[in-house]
Amino acid sequence: MSAPRRSRSSLASCGGPVEKARPERLPSSPDHLVHPGELGSVAVQTERFRDRLITYAGVQGERLTIPSANPINHHQAINDPTGCEPIDIDAQLFVPPGVDRPPTVIVVPGSLGVGPNHEQHTETLVAAGFAACLLDPFGARSVESTVAKQTHYSFAASAFDVLAALRVLREREDLDPARIAGQGHSRGGSAVTIAANRRFADPIVGADIGLAAVYAVYPWCGQQFVDADLGSAVYRAIIGEKDEWCSVQEVQAQVNALRQRGSDATIRIVADAHHSFDRLEEPHTIAEASVAPGAPTVMLDDDGAMILPTVGAPDPTITDRDAFVAAISGGHGRLGAAIGGVGQQPVLFTDDMLAFHRSWSARI
Repeated sequence: MSAPRRSRSSLASCGGPVEKARPERLPSSPDHLVHPGELGSVAVQTERFRDRLITYAGVQGERLTIPSANPINHHQAINDPTGCEPIDIDAQLFVPPGVDRPPTVIVVPGSLGVGPNHEQHTETLVAAGFAACLLDPFGARSVESTVAKQTHYSFAASAFDVLAALRVLREREDLDPARIAGQGHSRGGSAVTIAANRRFADPIVGADIGLAAVYAVYPWCGQQFVDADLGSAVYRAIIGEKDEWCSVQEVQAQVNALRQRGSDATIRIVADAHHSFDRLEEPHTIAEASVAPGAPTVMLDDDGAMILPTVGAPDPTITDRDAFVAAISGGHGRLGAAIGGVGQQPVLFTDDMLAFHRSWSARI
């Protein structure tokens, strides 16, 4: 069952055409600040995920069309959700047979789009009795990767995609609408975290609708709401202690803010682990990776306006690019970061992932 189609667009945000990003040496410029990102021996996404015939754990994927949007920033998404540029994104849904209205996990990829690790996790979840919806935010936006240019589309749009998928999945009779979680990796981790925040979700899907749980996998937490209200959503973050792409301290701060707001929020920091430690590849340094994990956090006020750290006042006109300009101007950008998993780290991740999803889904 696919959602009704809306007008498709090749624009990444309101106002300009998209160029396809390709791996290259990354200059220290606002559009090329990898914050967060993934790069290395794995290939970028070059085909529409919807065009693939996929079977995971014996279940053939059902192609979905998700009516989403391209807000220019969080302020537009919150204050004018119906006025944002509409776009249909792709997804494939896998529902395990013999399970009556199973819990569902929305899997959201990072800066390289749908990769082997996301596909493996999706198959693992389906084999464990979960329905899994794997999003492709890139295909409809004519993007191959956001590693070299995070501003192809906004981080607000990434979070909007999650809520758009939630809205579609809740309408299905074969799924439990009260047990739908988000699992996001890197940039996707930012997406599911923001999507669960009530300041963001309420204006888009309504106060009575939201993610039941969030599994934020090495998430970028460089943008955080001042009001860290997740409602009843259960939250868990997992990140490697040696992550050079995303700030471990920012993830700790985000989890602590959620706890202070009353959320059931936990964090696991994996010893000796780098970014994307769930990948089945040896850790290796990407010399051209441009990262800024030490940049100050950009806060979001109640209506989504960004608060630049050096300004201290909310401004609804500020975009992701403006924040990246400020980070570079402050000298926080640098080249070189590691990626990959070693030893039993991928297995550790899988065990933690399944334990979390089994835990929250059994409570509801």
